[in-house]
Amino acid sequence: MLILLPPSETKRDGGDRPPLDLAALSFPELTGARRQALAAVKALSRNLAAATGMLRLGPSSAREAARNRVVTTSPTMPAIDRYDGVLFDELDAASLPGSARQFAAQHLAIGSALFGLSGALDPIPAYRLSHDSRLPGTTLGKIWRPPLTATLAAREGLILDLRSEGYAALGPAPDRPDSVYLRVVSEGGDGRKRALNHFNKKGKGAFARRLLLAEIDHPDVASLLAWAAREGIRLEPGAPGELDFLV
Repeated sequence: MLILLPPSETKRDGGDRPPLDLAALSFPELTGARRQALAAVKALSRNLAAATGMLRLGPSSAREAARNRVVTTSPTMPAIDRYDGVLFDELDAASLPGSARQFAAQHLAIGSALFGLSGALDPIPAYRLSHDSRLPGTTLGKIWRPPLTATLAAREGLILDLRSEGYAALGPAPDRPDSVYLRVVSEGGDGRKRALNHFNKKGKGAFARRLLLAEIDHPDVASLLAWAAREGIRLEPGAPGELDFLV
């Protein structure tokens, strides 16, 4: 099973591990694309005023753009600890037992505009790059769509995609029975399901935490649904290729 999470646009500062080493990252087949993305980001960061606009940041967020100037020399920390925000606050990776973190290392990856996919414990630096950021001379779609699509297509077993649509578009998961996209929904008094906005990230973080704590390598969708039913989690088939998580 592979659980795919979206990143957070905000990152924690610092880290207690050495600077970025591409050879230390999971999914080594993405190394070439990572080098392209890093080169484009470093070129962009030479002019912070221009970078602020191309990264779609406000004037008060220039500090975020400056992170990219030292992205290859700043300290690193595990990806699951680097990201913050609503989803990762709910996931609360720091409080996970060691065995759950090791399960995450094998079964969880975080979508990324800079690294494509990061394994949960991959050591990464703080950076600023979003799925809709603009880059000089190329686009994130050109960099990521071919290698990411191929990487996910080659992955055997269940793929559970919790990424936002913007990040999923950078490298779509394969169209097959054991690859499903998770939507967070609520059920109204009329029985109709409605997609959630405010609680979407919170729901995904809570669901991912339950999966990691359970430490079950689900072989298929049927196994995942049976586990959810036993745990009192409202997980139901949705549109074709999708599951609905009701909160």
